[in-house]
Amino acid sequence: MTYMTVEFWFLIGAALVFWMQAGFAMVETGFTRAKNAGNIIMKNLMDFCIGTVVFSLLGYTLMMGEDALFGLIGKPNLNLFAHFKDFIESPADGFTDASFFVFNLVFCATTATIVSGAMAERTKFSAYCVYSGVISLLIYPIEAHWIWGGGFLSRMGFHDYAGSCAIHMVGGIAALIGAALLGPRIGKYVKDKNGKVTKVNAIPGHSIPLGALGVFILWLGWYGFNGAAATSASELSAIFLTTTIAPSAATCTTMIYTWAKNGKPDVSMCLNASLAGLVAVTAGCDAFDAVGAGVVGIVAGILVVAVVEMLDLKLHIDDPVGAVGVHCANGIWGTIAVGLLANPNAPAGLKGLLYTGDFRQLGLQLLGFVCVALWASVTMFLFFKLLKKMDFLRAEPADELSGLDSSEHGLPSAYADFMPSVDKYAEFGTVEPVIAVTGTTPVAEAVPVKKEPVFSGEGHKFTKVEIVFKEEKLYALKDAMSKLGITGMTVSHVMGYGMQGGHTEYYRGVAVETDLRPKVQMDIVVSAIPVRDVIETAKKVLYTGHIGDGKIFVYDVENVVKVRTGEEGFDALQDVE
Repeated sequence: MTYMTVEFWFLIGAALVFWMQAGFAMVETGFTRAKNAGNIIMKNLMDFCIGTVVFSLLGYTLMMGEDALFGLIGKPNLNLFAHFKDFIESPADGFTDASFFVFNLVFCATTATIVSGAMAERTKFSAYCVYSGVISLLIYPIEAHWIWGGGFLSRMGFHDYAGSCAIHMVGGIAALIGAALLGPRIGKYVKDKNGKVTKVNAIPGHSIPLGALGVFILWLGWYGFNGAAATSASELSAIFLTTTIAPSAATCTTMIYTWAKNGKPDVSMCLNASLAGLVAVTAGCDAFDAVGAGVVGIVAGILVVAVVEMLDLKLHIDDPVGAVGVHCANGIWGTIAVGLLANPNAPAGLKGLLYTGDFRQLGLQLLGFVCVALWASVTMFLFFKLLKKMDFLRAEPADELSGLDSSEHGLPSAYADFMPSVDKYAEFGTVEPVIAVTGTTPVAEAVPVKKEPVFSGEGHKFTKVEIVFKEEKLYALKDAMSKLGITGMTVSHVMGYGMQGGHTEYYRGVAVETDLRPKVQMDIVVSAIPVRDVIETAKKVLYTGHIGDGKIFVYDVENVVKVRTGEEGFDALQDVE
Protein backbone atom coordinates (compact mmCIF):
# COMPACT_ATOMS: atom_id res chain seq x y z
CA MET A 1 0.00 0.00 0.00
CA THR A 2 1.19 3.55 -0.74
CA TYR A 3 1.80 5.98 2.10
CA MET A 4 -1.21 8.03 1.01
CA THR A 5 -3.47 4.96 1.12
CA VAL A 6 -2.10 3.91 4.50
CA GLU A 7 -2.50 7.41 5.91
CA PHE A 8 -6.07 7.57 4.62
CA TRP A 9 -6.90 4.33 6.47
CA PHE A 10 -5.00 5.71 9.48
CA LEU A 11 -7.37 8.69 9.64
CA ILE A 12 -10.47 6.57 8.94
CA GLY A 13 -9.37 4.41 11.88
CA ALA A 14 -9.07 7.54 14.03
CA ALA A 15 -12.63 8.50 13.06
CA LEU A 16 -13.83 5.03 14.11
CA VAL A 17 -12.11 5.48 17.47
CA PHE A 18 -13.81 8.85 17.90
CA TRP A 19 -17.16 7.12 17.16
CA MET A 20 -16.44 4.90 20.16
CA GLN A 21 -17.26 7.91 22.37
CA ALA A 22 -20.89 7.35 21.35
CA GLY A 23 -20.54 3.69 22.31
CA PHE A 24 -19.18 4.52 25.75
CA ALA A 25 -21.99 7.06 26.24
CA MET A 26 -24.68 4.53 25.33
CA VAL A 27 -23.24 1.72 27.47
CA GLU A 28 -22.94 3.96 30.51
CA THR A 29 -26.37 5.53 30.00
CA GLY A 30 -28.07 2.16 29.57
CA PHE A 31 -26.37 0.60 32.58
CA THR A 32 -27.35 3.44 34.94
CA ARG A 33 -30.64 5.07 35.92
CA ALA A 34 -32.66 7.39 33.70
CA LYS A 35 -32.38 10.29 36.15
CA ASN A 36 -28.67 10.63 35.26
CA ALA A 37 -28.82 10.09 31.49
CA GLY A 38 -28.27 13.72 30.54
CA ASN A 39 -25.36 14.05 32.97
CA ILE A 40 -23.68 10.99 31.47
CA ILE A 41 -24.07 12.26 27.91
CA MET A 42 -22.59 15.58 28.98
CA LYS A 43 -19.59 13.90 30.62
CA ASN A 44 -18.84 11.81 27.55
CA LEU A 45 -19.08 14.89 25.37
CA MET A 46 -16.92 17.07 27.57
CA ASP A 47 -14.13 14.62 28.35
CA PHE A 48 -13.38 14.58 24.61
CA CYS A 49 -13.72 18.35 24.18
CA ILE A 50 -11.72 19.26 27.30
CA GLY A 51 -9.19 16.57 26.41
CA THR A 52 -8.77 18.05 22.93
CA VAL A 53 -7.95 21.49 24.34
CA VAL A 54 -5.35 20.35 26.88
CA PHE A 55 -3.87 17.67 24.61
CA SER A 56 -3.34 20.37 21.97
CA LEU A 57 -1.67 22.72 24.44
CA LEU A 58 0.73 20.29 26.10
CA GLY A 59 -0.34 16.64 26.22
CA TYR A 60 0.55 15.76 22.63
CA THR A 61 4.13 17.00 22.87
CA LEU A 62 4.65 15.31 26.25
CA MET A 63 3.64 12.09 24.48
CA MET A 64 5.20 12.41 21.04
CA GLY A 65 7.82 15.15 21.49
CA GLU A 66 11.57 14.60 21.30
CA ASP A 67 12.65 12.11 23.95
CA ALA A 68 13.95 13.65 27.19
CA LEU A 69 14.92 12.60 30.72
CA PHE A 70 16.13 9.13 29.70
CA GLY A 71 12.90 8.16 27.97
CA LEU A 72 10.54 9.35 30.69
CA ILE A 73 8.90 12.26 28.90
CA GLY A 74 8.60 14.04 25.57
CA LYS A 75 10.01 17.54 25.20
CA PRO A 76 7.20 20.14 24.98
CA ASN A 77 6.97 22.34 21.89
CA LEU A 78 4.50 24.62 20.13
CA ASN A 79 4.86 23.27 16.59
CA LEU A 80 1.09 22.79 16.27
CA PHE A 81 0.61 26.54 16.68
CA ALA A 82 3.93 28.08 15.64
CA HIS A 83 4.74 25.92 12.58
CA PHE A 84 1.34 24.88 11.26
CA LYS A 85 2.47 24.61 7.63
CA ASP A 86 5.15 22.11 8.55
CA PHE A 87 2.73 20.32 10.88
CA ILE A 88 0.33 19.46 8.04
CA GLU A 89 2.93 18.93 5.29
CA SER A 90 3.25 15.36 3.98
CA PRO A 91 6.76 13.93 4.30
CA ALA A 92 8.23 11.74 1.58
CA ASP A 93 8.05 8.52 3.56
CA GLY A 94 5.63 8.86 6.43
CA PHE A 95 2.48 10.44 7.88
CA THR A 96 1.85 14.11 8.57
CA ASP A 97 2.21 15.36 12.13
CA ALA A 98 -1.44 16.38 11.93
CA SER A 99 -2.47 12.75 11.32
CA PHE A 100 -0.42 11.57 14.29
CA PHE A 101 -2.00 14.29 16.42
CA VAL A 102 -5.60 13.35 15.57
CA PHE A 103 -4.87 9.64 15.94
CA ASN A 104 -3.30 10.00 19.37
CA LEU A 105 -5.95 12.47 20.51
CA VAL A 106 -8.85 10.04 20.04
CA PHE A 107 -6.94 7.36 21.96
CA CYS A 108 -6.34 9.83 24.79
CA ALA A 109 -10.07 10.57 24.94
CA THR A 110 -10.81 6.86 25.29
CA THR A 111 -8.60 6.66 28.37
CA ALA A 112 -10.43 9.58 29.96
CA THR A 113 -13.96 8.31 29.34
CA ILE A 114 -13.43 4.89 30.98
CA VAL A 115 -13.60 6.47 34.44
CA SER A 116 -17.01 8.03 33.88
CA GLY A 117 -18.93 4.77 34.21
CA ALA A 118 -17.30 3.56 37.42
CA MET A 119 -18.01 6.89 39.15
CA ALA A 120 -21.43 7.43 37.61
CA GLU A 121 -24.51 8.79 39.39
CA ARG A 122 -22.76 10.49 42.33
CA THR A 123 -19.82 12.56 41.00
CA LYS A 124 -19.93 16.34 40.68
CA PHE A 125 -19.83 17.38 37.04
CA SER A 126 -17.24 20.06 37.83
CA ALA A 127 -14.96 17.44 39.40
CA TYR A 128 -15.27 15.25 36.32
CA CYS A 129 -14.29 18.17 34.09
CA VAL A 130 -11.15 18.77 36.15
CA TYR A 131 -10.32 15.05 36.02
CA SER A 132 -10.72 15.00 32.23
CA GLY A 133 -8.26 17.84 31.91
CA VAL A 134 -5.65 16.34 34.22
CA ILE A 135 -5.58 12.85 32.70
CA SER A 136 -5.41 14.22 29.14
CA LEU A 137 -2.81 16.86 30.01
CA LEU A 138 -0.33 14.85 32.07
CA ILE A 139 -1.15 11.34 33.24
CA TYR A 140 -1.93 9.60 29.94
CA PRO A 141 0.61 11.45 27.74
CA ILE A 142 3.57 10.64 29.98
CA GLU A 143 2.98 6.89 30.24
CA ALA A 144 1.97 6.73 26.56
CA HIS A 145 5.34 8.30 25.70
CA TRP A 146 7.04 5.38 27.41
CA ILE A 147 5.19 2.94 25.15
CA TRP A 148 4.57 4.73 21.83
CA GLY A 149 6.56 7.97 21.88
CA GLY A 150 10.05 6.50 21.86
CA GLY A 151 10.30 6.17 25.65
CA PHE A 152 12.21 3.61 27.67
CA LEU A 153 9.63 0.79 27.44
CA SER A 154 9.37 0.94 23.66
CA ARG A 155 13.16 0.88 23.33
CA MET A 156 13.32 -2.21 25.55
CA GLY A 157 10.81 -4.11 23.41
CA PHE A 158 7.61 -3.86 25.48
CA HIS A 159 4.63 -4.52 23.20
CA ASP A 160 1.23 -2.87 23.50
CA TYR A 161 0.02 -2.55 19.94
CA ALA A 162 -3.22 -0.62 20.53
CA GLY A 163 -3.50 0.05 24.24
CA SER A 164 -4.51 -2.75 26.61
CA CYS A 165 -1.95 -1.29 29.00
CA ALA A 166 -1.53 2.35 27.97
CA ILE A 167 -5.26 3.06 27.64
CA HIS A 168 -7.50 0.43 29.20
CA MET A 169 -5.44 -0.56 32.22
CA VAL A 170 -4.68 3.08 33.03
CA GLY A 171 -8.32 4.10 32.64
CA GLY A 172 -9.37 1.05 34.67
CA ILE A 173 -6.95 1.84 37.49
CA ALA A 174 -8.23 5.42 37.59
CA ALA A 175 -11.79 4.04 37.66
CA LEU A 176 -10.99 1.68 40.54
CA ILE A 177 -9.33 4.35 42.67
CA GLY A 178 -11.98 6.93 41.88
CA ALA A 179 -14.88 4.60 42.70
CA ALA A 180 -13.23 3.43 45.94
CA LEU A 181 -12.52 6.96 47.21
CA LEU A 182 -15.86 8.32 46.03
CA GLY A 183 -17.87 5.66 47.83
CA PRO A 184 -20.98 3.77 46.70
CA ARG A 185 -24.26 5.19 45.53
CA ILE A 186 -26.84 5.80 48.24
CA GLY A 187 -28.65 2.56 48.96
CA LYS A 188 -26.19 0.27 47.21
CA TYR A 189 -25.00 -1.37 50.44
CA VAL A 190 -26.96 -1.85 53.67
CA LYS A 191 -24.84 -1.68 56.83
CA ASP A 192 -25.46 -2.62 60.44
CA LYS A 193 -24.80 -0.34 63.40
CA ASN A 194 -21.12 -1.32 63.35
CA GLY A 195 -20.69 -0.31 59.72
CA LYS A 196 -20.50 -3.87 58.40
CA VAL A 197 -22.21 -4.50 55.08
CA THR A 198 -25.09 -6.91 55.58
CA LYS A 199 -26.75 -6.68 52.18
CA VAL A 200 -25.78 -5.76 48.64
CA ASN A 201 -28.58 -4.23 46.58
CA ALA A 202 -28.76 -4.49 42.81
CA ILE A 203 -29.41 -1.16 41.08
CA PRO A 204 -30.34 -2.16 37.52
CA GLY A 205 -29.67 0.12 34.60
CA HIS A 206 -32.69 1.64 32.92
CA SER A 207 -32.11 0.44 29.35
CA ILE A 208 -30.43 -2.79 28.27
CA PRO A 209 -31.15 -1.90 24.60
CA LEU A 210 -29.11 1.31 24.95
CA GLY A 211 -26.31 -0.63 26.60
CA ALA A 212 -26.36 -3.20 23.78
CA LEU A 213 -26.31 -0.46 21.15
CA GLY A 214 -23.25 0.97 22.85
CA VAL A 215 -21.48 -2.39 22.79
CA PHE A 216 -22.13 -2.84 19.06
CA ILE A 217 -20.87 0.70 18.38
CA LEU A 218 -17.74 0.01 20.41
CA TRP A 219 -17.12 -3.31 18.67
CA LEU A 220 -17.35 -1.60 15.28
CA GLY A 221 -15.05 1.19 16.44
CA TRP A 222 -12.57 -1.36 17.78
CA TYR A 223 -11.65 -2.42 14.25
CA GLY A 224 -10.25 1.08 13.88
CA PHE A 225 -8.91 1.11 17.42
CA ASN A 226 -6.80 -2.01 16.80
CA GLY A 227 -6.35 -1.84 13.05
CA ALA A 228 -5.68 1.82 12.26
CA ALA A 229 -1.89 1.50 12.62
CA ALA A 230 -1.63 -1.49 10.27
CA THR A 231 0.63 -0.85 7.27
CA SER A 232 -0.16 -3.89 5.11
CA ALA A 233 -3.20 -5.86 4.04
CA SER A 234 -1.83 -8.98 5.72
CA GLU A 235 -1.34 -7.21 9.04
CA LEU A 236 -4.74 -5.52 8.88
CA SER A 237 -6.57 -8.76 8.09
CA ALA A 238 -4.81 -10.58 10.93
CA ILE A 239 -5.82 -7.80 13.35
CA PHE A 240 -9.44 -7.90 12.19
CA LEU A 241 -9.43 -11.66 12.70
CA THR A 242 -8.12 -11.58 16.28
CA THR A 243 -10.33 -8.59 17.09
CA THR A 244 -13.35 -10.67 16.11
CA ILE A 245 -12.41 -14.00 17.69
CA ALA A 246 -11.47 -12.77 21.17
CA PRO A 247 -14.70 -10.90 22.07
CA SER A 248 -16.81 -13.66 20.56
CA ALA A 249 -15.03 -16.29 22.66
CA ALA A 250 -15.32 -14.09 25.75
CA THR A 251 -19.05 -13.57 25.29
CA CYS A 252 -19.74 -17.26 24.72
CA THR A 253 -17.70 -18.11 27.81
CA THR A 254 -19.58 -15.64 29.98
CA MET A 255 -22.92 -16.82 28.68
CA ILE A 256 -22.11 -20.44 29.57
CA TYR A 257 -20.53 -19.46 32.90
CA THR A 258 -23.44 -17.30 34.09
CA TRP A 259 -25.97 -19.82 32.76
CA ALA A 260 -24.34 -22.59 34.79
CA LYS A 261 -23.81 -20.39 37.84
CA ASN A 262 -27.14 -18.55 38.02
CA GLY A 263 -29.49 -20.80 36.07
CA LYS A 264 -29.95 -18.25 33.28
CA PRO A 265 -27.53 -16.39 30.97
CA ASP A 266 -26.87 -12.84 32.19
CA VAL A 267 -27.54 -10.24 29.47
CA SER A 268 -25.64 -7.30 30.93
CA MET A 269 -22.66 -9.46 31.91
CA CYS A 270 -22.45 -10.87 28.39
CA LEU A 271 -22.36 -7.32 27.05
CA ASN A 272 -19.52 -6.60 29.45
CA ALA A 273 -17.79 -9.77 28.26
CA SER A 274 -17.76 -8.60 24.64
CA LEU A 275 -15.92 -5.48 25.73
CA ALA A 276 -13.62 -7.48 28.01
CA GLY A 277 -12.53 -9.66 25.09
CA LEU A 278 -11.88 -6.59 22.96
CA VAL A 279 -9.81 -4.97 25.72
CA ALA A 280 -7.77 -8.12 26.32
CA VAL A 281 -6.88 -8.70 22.66
CA THR A 282 -5.87 -5.09 22.04
CA ALA A 283 -2.24 -5.31 23.21
CA GLY A 284 -1.45 -8.35 21.08
CA CYS A 285 -3.96 -8.08 18.23
CA ASP A 286 -1.00 -8.23 15.79
CA ALA A 287 0.88 -10.85 17.83
CA PHE A 288 -1.74 -13.56 18.43
CA ASP A 289 -2.90 -16.28 16.08
CA ALA A 290 -6.49 -17.56 16.01
CA VAL A 291 -5.91 -20.00 18.87
CA GLY A 292 -4.19 -17.38 21.00
CA ALA A 293 -7.01 -14.90 20.44
CA GLY A 294 -9.52 -17.56 21.46
CA VAL A 295 -7.63 -18.31 24.68
CA VAL A 296 -7.38 -14.61 25.46
CA GLY A 297 -11.15 -14.31 25.00
CA ILE A 298 -12.00 -17.35 27.13
CA VAL A 299 -9.95 -16.06 30.05
CA ALA A 300 -11.43 -12.58 29.62
CA GLY A 301 -14.96 -13.98 29.75
CA ILE A 302 -14.34 -15.60 33.13
CA LEU A 303 -12.19 -12.78 34.49
CA VAL A 304 -14.75 -10.04 33.89
CA VAL A 305 -17.46 -11.90 35.85
CA ALA A 306 -15.09 -12.77 38.70
CA VAL A 307 -13.81 -9.20 39.09
CA VAL A 308 -17.23 -7.53 38.81
CA GLU A 309 -18.66 -9.84 41.48
CA MET A 310 -15.60 -9.56 43.73
CA LEU A 311 -15.73 -5.78 43.69
CA ASP A 312 -19.45 -5.70 44.41
CA LEU A 313 -19.95 -8.61 46.79
CA LYS A 314 -16.61 -8.78 48.61
CA LEU A 315 -14.82 -5.43 48.40
CA HIS A 316 -18.06 -3.38 48.23
CA ILE A 317 -16.75 -0.99 45.61
CA ASP A 318 -19.65 0.34 43.54
CA ASP A 319 -18.89 0.24 39.80
CA PRO A 320 -22.24 0.69 38.01
CA VAL A 321 -21.06 -0.35 34.53
CA GLY A 322 -18.33 -2.89 35.32
CA ALA A 323 -15.54 -0.62 34.05
CA VAL A 324 -12.92 -2.06 36.41
CA GLY A 325 -13.64 -5.65 35.42
CA VAL A 326 -13.68 -4.81 31.72
CA HIS A 327 -10.80 -2.36 31.43
CA CYS A 328 -8.48 -2.74 34.41
CA ALA A 329 -8.53 -6.52 34.86
CA ASN A 330 -8.53 -7.35 31.17
CA GLY A 331 -6.09 -4.60 30.31
CA ILE A 332 -3.65 -6.31 32.67
CA TRP A 333 -4.50 -9.76 31.31
CA GLY A 334 -4.09 -8.65 27.69
CA THR A 335 -0.73 -7.04 28.43
CA ILE A 336 0.64 -10.17 30.07
CA ALA A 337 -0.95 -12.48 27.48
CA VAL A 338 1.38 -11.07 24.80
CA GLY A 339 4.32 -12.60 26.66
CA LEU A 340 2.54 -15.94 26.90
CA LEU A 341 0.65 -16.36 23.62
CA ALA A 342 2.50 -14.33 20.97
CA ASN A 343 3.06 -16.47 17.88
CA PRO A 344 6.27 -15.80 15.92
CA ASN A 345 4.30 -16.36 12.69
CA ALA A 346 1.89 -13.50 13.45
CA PRO A 347 2.65 -10.05 11.96
CA ALA A 348 4.44 -8.78 15.10
CA GLY A 349 6.84 -11.72 15.06
CA LEU A 350 7.13 -11.87 18.86
CA LYS A 351 8.14 -14.97 20.80
CA GLY A 352 5.55 -15.95 23.39
CA LEU A 353 6.51 -18.32 26.19
CA LEU A 354 3.93 -20.99 25.34
CA TYR A 355 4.97 -21.08 21.67
CA THR A 356 8.77 -20.82 21.96
CA GLY A 357 9.73 -21.39 25.61
CA ASP A 358 11.33 -17.91 25.61
CA PHE A 359 10.73 -15.92 28.81
CA ARG A 360 12.10 -12.61 27.52
CA GLN A 361 8.88 -11.12 26.12
CA LEU A 362 6.92 -12.16 29.20
CA GLY A 363 9.48 -10.42 31.41
CA LEU A 364 9.20 -7.24 29.34
CA GLN A 365 5.40 -7.34 29.52
CA LEU A 366 5.47 -7.73 33.30
CA LEU A 367 7.96 -4.87 33.63
CA GLY A 368 5.81 -2.59 31.50
CA PHE A 369 2.69 -3.51 33.43
CA VAL A 370 4.36 -2.74 36.78
CA CYS A 371 5.81 0.61 35.63
CA VAL A 372 2.62 1.92 34.09
CA ALA A 373 0.41 0.59 36.91
CA LEU A 374 2.57 2.30 39.54
CA TRP A 375 2.47 5.60 37.64
CA ALA A 376 -1.30 5.49 37.18
CA SER A 377 -2.01 4.30 40.74
CA VAL A 378 0.10 6.92 42.51
CA THR A 379 -0.95 9.88 40.38
CA MET A 380 -4.65 9.06 40.33
CA PHE A 381 -4.78 8.30 44.05
CA LEU A 382 -3.17 11.64 44.89
CA PHE A 383 -5.45 13.49 42.48
CA PHE A 384 -8.73 11.95 43.66
CA LYS A 385 -7.65 12.19 47.29
CA LEU A 386 -7.05 15.92 46.83
CA LEU A 387 -10.48 16.41 45.26
CA LYS A 388 -12.09 14.49 48.11
CA LYS A 389 -10.16 16.48 50.71
CA MET A 390 -11.46 19.69 49.12
CA ASP A 391 -15.03 18.29 49.23
CA PHE A 392 -15.09 18.74 45.47
CA LEU A 393 -15.62 15.16 44.36
CA ARG A 394 -19.03 13.87 45.42
CA ALA A 395 -22.47 15.33 44.76
CA GLU A 396 -24.71 16.21 47.67
CA PRO A 397 -27.05 13.40 48.86
CA ALA A 398 -30.17 15.34 47.88
CA ASP A 399 -28.76 15.94 44.40
CA GLU A 400 -27.80 12.30 44.02
CA LEU A 401 -31.27 11.13 45.04
CA SER A 402 -33.12 13.53 42.78
CA GLY A 403 -30.76 12.79 39.89
CA LEU A 404 -27.79 14.67 38.48
CA ASP A 405 -29.77 15.64 35.39
CA SER A 406 -31.84 17.97 37.52
CA SER A 407 -29.28 19.19 40.04
CA GLU A 408 -26.29 19.58 37.71
CA HIS A 409 -27.92 20.53 34.41
CA GLY A 410 -31.47 21.74 35.11
CA LEU A 411 -33.05 18.87 33.16
CA PRO A 412 -36.28 17.51 34.71
CA SER A 413 -35.60 14.39 32.63
CA ALA A 414 -33.39 13.43 29.69
CA TYR A 415 -36.55 11.79 28.31
CA ALA A 416 -38.82 14.82 28.26
CA ASP A 417 -41.89 13.03 26.88
CA PHE A 418 -41.78 10.21 29.40
CA MET A 419 -42.73 10.36 33.05
CA PRO A 420 -39.83 9.21 35.25
CA SER A 421 -40.35 6.17 37.46
CA VAL A 422 -40.50 6.49 41.21
CA ASP A 423 -37.98 3.65 41.43
CA LYS A 424 -35.23 6.03 40.37
CA TYR A 425 -35.32 7.47 43.88
CA ALA A 426 -34.89 4.15 45.66
CA GLU A 427 -32.89 4.47 48.85
CA PHE A 428 -33.06 0.71 49.47
CA GLY A 429 -34.02 0.80 53.10
CA THR A 430 -32.34 3.94 54.40
CA VAL A 431 -33.21 3.97 58.09
CA GLU A 432 -33.14 7.73 58.61
CA PRO A 433 -34.25 10.37 56.12
CA VAL A 434 -31.28 11.31 53.97
CA ILE A 435 -32.28 14.97 53.45
CA ALA A 436 -31.69 17.11 56.52
CA VAL A 437 -34.01 19.87 57.74
CA THR A 438 -32.70 23.00 56.00
CA GLY A 439 -35.75 25.28 55.94
CA THR A 440 -37.69 27.23 58.52
CA THR A 441 -41.27 26.57 57.44
CA PRO A 442 -43.29 25.07 60.33
CA VAL A 443 -44.29 21.43 60.07
CA ALA A 444 -47.98 22.34 59.89
CA GLU A 445 -47.34 24.36 56.70
CA ALA A 446 -44.69 22.11 55.13
CA VAL A 447 -46.72 18.90 55.63
CA PRO A 448 -50.33 19.98 56.17
CA VAL A 449 -53.00 17.50 57.26
CA LYS A 450 -56.28 18.24 55.53
CA LYS A 451 -58.62 16.20 57.72
CA GLU A 452 -58.39 13.84 60.66
CA PRO A 453 -61.70 12.22 61.66
CA VAL A 454 -62.54 11.44 65.24
CA PHE A 455 -64.46 8.23 65.72
CA SER A 456 -66.58 7.04 68.58
CA GLY A 457 -68.66 3.98 69.12
CA GLU A 458 -68.06 0.28 68.90
CA GLY A 459 -66.48 -1.85 66.20
CA HIS A 460 -63.56 -1.35 63.90
CA LYS A 461 -63.36 1.87 61.93
CA PHE A 462 -61.45 2.13 58.65
CA THR A 463 -59.43 5.16 57.61
CA LYS A 464 -57.64 5.90 54.35
CA VAL A 465 -54.49 8.00 54.68
CA GLU A 466 -53.34 9.52 51.38
CA ILE A 467 -49.85 11.02 51.45
CA VAL A 468 -48.47 13.11 48.56
CA PHE A 469 -44.75 13.87 48.84
CA LYS A 470 -41.41 14.37 47.09
CA GLU A 471 -40.15 11.43 45.07
CA GLU A 472 -36.81 11.13 46.84
CA LYS A 473 -38.56 10.29 50.12
CA LEU A 474 -40.34 7.19 48.84
CA TYR A 475 -38.19 4.45 50.32
CA ALA A 476 -37.56 6.25 53.59
CA LEU A 477 -41.33 6.60 54.09
CA LYS A 478 -41.99 3.01 52.98
CA ASP A 479 -39.50 1.68 55.53
CA ALA A 480 -40.91 3.87 58.29
CA MET A 481 -44.45 2.65 57.60
CA SER A 482 -43.30 -0.97 57.56
CA LYS A 483 -41.72 -0.52 60.99
CA LEU A 484 -44.98 0.99 62.22
CA GLY A 485 -46.76 -2.22 61.25
CA ILE A 486 -48.29 -1.22 57.92
CA THR A 487 -48.41 -4.38 55.79
CA GLY A 488 -49.96 -3.03 52.61
CA MET A 489 -49.87 0.19 50.60
CA THR A 490 -50.46 1.49 47.09
CA VAL A 491 -47.85 3.77 45.52
CA SER A 492 -48.38 5.75 42.34
CA HIS A 493 -46.69 8.53 40.44
CA VAL A 494 -48.65 11.80 40.19
CA MET A 495 -48.07 15.29 38.84
CA GLY A 496 -49.20 18.52 40.45
CA TYR A 497 -48.36 21.64 42.41
CA GLY A 498 -49.64 23.58 45.36
CA MET A 499 -49.55 27.23 46.33
CA GLN A 500 -45.82 27.46 45.59
CA GLY A 501 -46.53 26.95 41.87
CA GLY A 502 -44.09 25.61 39.32
CA HIS A 503 -40.31 25.74 39.23
CA THR A 504 -38.52 27.48 36.34
CA GLU A 505 -35.66 25.73 34.53
CA TYR A 506 -33.96 26.64 31.27
CA TYR A 507 -33.59 24.62 28.08
CA ARG A 508 -31.37 26.08 25.35
CA GLY A 509 -31.62 29.44 27.11
CA VAL A 510 -35.42 29.52 27.13
CA ALA A 511 -37.32 29.41 30.41
CA VAL A 512 -39.38 26.26 30.84
CA GLU A 513 -42.20 26.75 33.30
CA THR A 514 -42.80 23.34 34.80
CA ASP A 515 -46.24 23.96 36.26
CA LEU A 516 -46.68 20.31 37.14
CA ARG A 517 -44.01 18.76 39.32
CA PRO A 518 -43.58 15.00 39.75
CA LYS A 519 -44.73 13.66 43.13
CA VAL A 520 -45.45 10.28 44.70
CA GLN A 521 -48.79 9.34 46.24
CA MET A 522 -48.97 6.63 48.90
CA ASP A 523 -52.39 5.28 49.92
CA ILE A 524 -52.79 3.32 53.16
CA VAL A 525 -55.96 1.93 54.79
CA VAL A 526 -55.64 1.38 58.54
CA SER A 527 -57.85 0.08 61.31
CA ALA A 528 -55.86 -1.39 64.20
CA ILE A 529 -52.96 1.06 63.88
CA PRO A 530 -53.83 4.54 65.17
CA VAL A 531 -54.24 7.13 62.44
CA ARG A 532 -52.30 9.66 64.52
CA ASP A 533 -49.27 7.35 64.54
CA VAL A 534 -49.34 7.13 60.75
CA ILE A 535 -49.60 10.91 60.43
CA GLU A 536 -46.79 11.68 62.85
CA THR A 537 -44.51 9.09 61.28
CA ALA A 538 -45.11 10.59 57.85
CA LYS A 539 -44.42 14.09 59.12
CA LYS A 540 -41.16 13.02 60.71
CA VAL A 541 -39.89 11.38 57.53
CA LEU A 542 -41.08 13.99 55.05
CA TYR A 543 -40.28 17.22 56.86
CA THR A 544 -37.31 19.26 55.59
CA GLY A 545 -38.58 22.70 56.53
CA HIS A 546 -39.67 23.79 53.06
CA ILE A 547 -43.02 24.47 51.43
CA GLY A 548 -43.91 21.46 49.31
CA ASP A 549 -42.62 18.74 51.63
CA GLY A 550 -45.96 17.02 51.19
CA LYS A 551 -49.64 16.84 52.10
CA ILE A 552 -51.61 14.27 54.07
CA PHE A 553 -55.30 13.63 53.37
CA VAL A 554 -57.43 11.50 55.71
CA TYR A 555 -60.73 9.92 54.65
CA ASP A 556 -63.42 7.75 56.23
CA VAL A 557 -63.78 4.32 54.62
CA GLU A 558 -67.17 2.60 54.63
CA ASN A 559 -65.92 -0.98 54.13
CA VAL A 560 -63.01 -3.09 52.87
CA VAL A 561 -63.47 -6.22 50.72
CA LYS A 562 -60.74 -8.72 49.84
CA VAL A 563 -61.67 -9.94 46.36
CA ARG A 564 -59.87 -13.31 46.44
CA THR A 565 -61.42 -14.55 49.70
CA GLY A 566 -64.57 -12.48 49.94
CA GLU A 567 -63.62 -11.32 53.45
CA GLU A 568 -64.95 -7.94 54.51
CA GLY A 569 -64.18 -5.40 57.17
CA PHE A 570 -61.29 -5.80 59.56
CA ASP A 571 -60.52 -9.36 58.37
CA ALA A 572 -59.95 -8.13 54.83
CA LEU A 573 -57.04 -6.00 56.04
CA GLN A 574 -55.23 -8.93 57.62
CA ASP A 575 -52.46 -10.47 55.53
CA VAL A 576 -52.15 -13.66 57.59
CA GLU A 577 -53.60 -16.55 55.56
